[in-house]
Amino acid sequence: MKNFINFIIKEDDINKRVDTILANHDKSLSRTRVKNLILDSKLKINEKIIKDPSAKTKLNDKIDLEIVEPKKQSLKPYNFKLNIIYEDEDLIVIDKSSGISMHPGPGNYDNTIVNALINYNSKNLSNISGELRPGIVHRIDKDTSGLIVVAKNNLTHEKLSLQFSEHTITRVYQTLVWGKFRPQRGIIESYITRSSKNRQMMEVSSSKGKKAITHYETLEVFENDKVPTFSFIQCKLETGRTHQIRVHMSYKGNNILGDKKYKKKFKKFKNIDEDLNNKILNLDRQFLHAKQLGFDHPRTGERLEFSSNIPNELDDILKKLRKLSK
Repeated sequence: MKNFINFIIKEDDINKRVDTILANHDKSLSRTRVKNLILDSKLKINEKIIKDPSAKTKLNDKIDLEIVEPKKQSLKPYNFKLNIIYEDEDLIVIDKSSGISMHPGPGNYDNTIVNALINYNSKNLSNISGELRPGIVHRIDKDTSGLIVVAKNNLTHEKLSLQFSEHTITRVYQTLVWGKFRPQRGIIESYITRSSKNRQMMEVSSSKGKKAITHYETLEVFENDKVPTFSFIQCKLETGRTHQIRVHMSYKGNNILGDKKYKKKFKKFKNIDEDLNNKILNLDRQFLHAKQLGFDHPRTGERLEFSSNIPNELDDILKKLRKLSK
């Protein structure tokens, strides 16, 4: 079933965001739903397809939005045991392991967190993020571990999304990077945009893309004749851009250990401990873990805070570094 919204921009709506105008025009449509329709090429302004939800309007602009109902679920269930650390009637908090993608995409439509959620409880997931992303409010990368929150209904999804956009969600990550961070604590603020050389990567830009803000502090530095220099860093996200921490670490010249995309080639050091060397070479993921997640419960308003232990394969490297750095 298809529906259409058609109207002309009047003086009261000049120079406003088109997604806001559309959401106000039809109260049955949430702003997130409008945004996803726009990104899915369902909006025309003056007969031209517009895919920018933040596009500003002008007097007498002709607005045409096609409202396509979400397709019925066609995802396959995946028998994968989710590490659920909290669940109620509105949401699920999962401690995700590395090596599993959040949602279906090219090359993998069956073995993802979404497919596992379908297997776990297919009837209670929000649907406003589209057919392939039921329940998904935010994402962490395939080879990143840690905490994520999943929405069971659209009201929860909307209210969590608003907290993300207003930067009231607490998101703390821990990572091990090459070298010393200078200064050892601070704020990295930049624009992040898609790389012009590799469309699967992101890069820092001085003028285009989306603003990205990462607060960081150095927890430990490992540096002596027995080990390469590493820094154990804690990052608190103010924004949540694609690959934000990975891009910001690379931008500072301190790439994350094990990061295949934004990588620093590891060469064996002459005096390095053999066990440490093997742990580094055999690390099949990036050393990045979503340690803490906090938000206001969408229904009760209660502040919920969750913490996740760093996985064994990462902790083993830290323990070895600490032992060798004594």
